[in-house]
Amino acid sequence: MNSVFWLVAGVMILVAFLIVLPPLWRKRDNSTPDDLDLRNIRIARDRLVELKANKESGGISQVQYNEQVVELEQALSDDLELANSSGNMQNQGRWLVYVLGVAIPVLSAALYWTLGNYQAISHSNELNQADSGVPSPEAINKMVVGLAEKLKAEPNNLKGWLMLGRSYKVLEKYPEAINAFAHAYQLVGDKAEVMLPYAEVLALSNDNNWTGKPDEMVKKALALEPDNLNGLWLSAMASGQQGDKKSAIGFLRKLEALLPAESPDKQQIHEIITNTEGELTNAAPATSVQSAASPGVSVDVQVSLGKELQPTVNPEDTVFIYAQALSGPKMPLAIIRKQARELPLSVSLTDAESMLPNMKLSSFKQVRLLARISKSGSAMPQPGDLIGVIEQANLADSHPYKIVINDQVK
Repeated sequence: MNSVFWLVAGVMILVAFLIVLPPLWRKRDNSTPDDLDLRNIRIARDRLVELKANKESGGISQVQYNEQVVELEQALSDDLELANSSGNMQNQGRWLVYVLGVAIPVLSAALYWTLGNYQAISHSNELNQADSGVPSPEAINKMVVGLAEKLKAEPNNLKGWLMLGRSYKVLEKYPEAINAFAHAYQLVGDKAEVMLPYAEVLALSNDNNWTGKPDEMVKKALALEPDNLNGLWLSAMASGQQGDKKSAIGFLRKLEALLPAESPDKQQIHEIITNTEGELTNAAPATSVQSAASPGVSVDVQVSLGKELQPTVNPEDTVFIYAQALSGPKMPLAIIRKQARELPLSVSLTDAESMLPNMKLSSFKQVRLLARISKSGSAMPQPGDLIGVIEQANLADSHPYKIVINDQVK
């Protein structure tokens, strides 16, 4: 057991002693029982004198006198015995001091050894992180490792494999995510809840390429559940990437119709549909030549690091500069990766940096600009990453936007 545990246990036992032992240890005033005895004897004598005087005056008979004398003697005897027993108990109670002095530590240690967990004290930092509601990357990795170990003993735990796959996906450990979803797929076969995330990590592990098995699995899942929202979205991405914009629009229209009116994604999907339809309408040869000659939409971004955070950054840390839609999915519309040693730096975000053909920078008039320093190199924001944000940028503006990285991801 560690020293912290024994320190805490010792303090708690000392507090228990301070509460229980002083009343038992305190020395009693022995004069009180003696004074009470003398008082009872005096009262009995006075009462006996009264009885004799009453008998001599003829107030009571000899028989009555004798009865009352007996009662008086009995009462006096009881009073003297009660006082003496009280004094004895006060003296006898002091032996409890020694018994409790040994019993409290011994019983406490025995019960805690059987029922307690002394290691909980050494895990106080982890518990504090859990209470804050924001686990660190180390804590997340530890939980994922623990889940993976648990599944070795529970290989038929479908929910556990799905959770493990999603966790690996968030950590961008795509090979491990593929293995987890493959195991889940072996358990239940063709189920949309398994095939869709399985197809997604297969595509992400191959530079977001949806051709082949990912596309096949998405189509099969959507055939099983035609109204599956995630299936419709993934089908639109796969179709758009393969150049089939008409099919992509069809999937997006159905998705838009199924979303509730208050959904923030509904408006963004409507804008994607409108912009994609516009691209199809203007796909004439002359327009194509003009588009090829035009640089297209771009936004210039200048990124710097706040002085107070400079000591915490390593030159090898990854810097992500990207644009997001103001509402809806937070997938970057365009993203550029740099290193912290290059700060301060200037970049231009264009459609060339878009991750998906149907989610381009030019599809929006206003975007959110972010610059984030990641020690792990993960494209997903992690607690502890450093970040700077411009909440709204107009793509029509020609002036550069300046982002200062001066905050931390919570």
